[in-house]
Amino acid sequence: MHAFPADATNSNYDLPPVLIIAQTEAAATAARRAVISAGYRVADSVGLTEAPARMGLQARTSAIWIEVETEGDGLDAALEAIASDARTGRHGAVVAAPASMIDILAARCVEPNVELVIDGSDAERAAALAIVTSGAHDTNSLHDIAADQNNARLRQLSDEVSRIAATLARLSTGPAQPVRIQEAPPSKDVPEVSVDTVRAVIRARRLRARFFSEELFADPAWDMLLDLLQAELAQLRVPVSSLCIAAAVPATTALRWLKTMTTQGLFVRRADPHDGRRVFVELDPSASVALRRYFAEVGNPVAI
Repeated sequence: MHAFPADATNSNYDLPPVLIIAQTEAAATAARRAVISAGYRVADSVGLTEAPARMGLQARTSAIWIEVETEGDGLDAALEAIASDARTGRHGAVVAAPASMIDILAARCVEPNVELVIDGSDAERAAALAIVTSGAHDTNSLHDIAADQNNARLRQLSDEVSRIAATLARLSTGPAQPVRIQEAPPSKDVPEVSVDTVRAVIRARRLRARFFSEELFADPAWDMLLDLLQAELAQLRVPVSSLCIAAAVPATTALRWLKTMTTQGLFVRRADPHDGRRVFVELDPSASVALRRYFAEVGNPVAI
């Protein structure tokens, strides 16, 4: 795959450069359109197999954009190179992919400044690029994120999850030892909760969409907490793709919530022992205890 020639919309070398990695020419075209529409310029465009070497030659770039369509040769190496650069703070990255790739990519793209965009709209793709190039994930950055609308949304998300974590911490009795899958939190003081009760709450929440627009009630953090509690009670494992569906918001938004909830200590990621390309998500033990206490305090009325 060759670099795109400069044209009238991409000849301003004062614009921040973005290096594109794509599996096919069609994917590269989609990535190029997103980058230019967001106000950046394409530094170069290469295939997956050339990506690690080309990234090593890139002296300066605002971000890496990788557009993938399916598993293929060079994907693991390209993702590892992106993760390595992200860990060292060299630059952030946007990984755009279809929904069929959620579990594979969620297992590999765990760095704070790597944004996953799943079947993303133009707005979601532009927002992801703005986030990784703005320093929103850099705790040492002096950039005023309050001045950027996309970063303000990211900060609002983080603040909301922090509030939820603080509330659950007050309900919990404190840190607990990690639990093995298919075991309830090991404490005789933890109230019992029926899986049917949790399922009834989830069903009641989903029924609202039959009468009102789902956007009116979007609450992905609570929906994911409920889904993981239901899975814990039913002794089931939850892959990332299933949790994104339970969140009842676009997958890109759900993944951003998932990352933040994990950072805040509410969720725990577990590698699939049989498939290194997939991870499962569980409730942190203290979050599980807090949810059980919440249901015990609510009592018989269905908490929607």
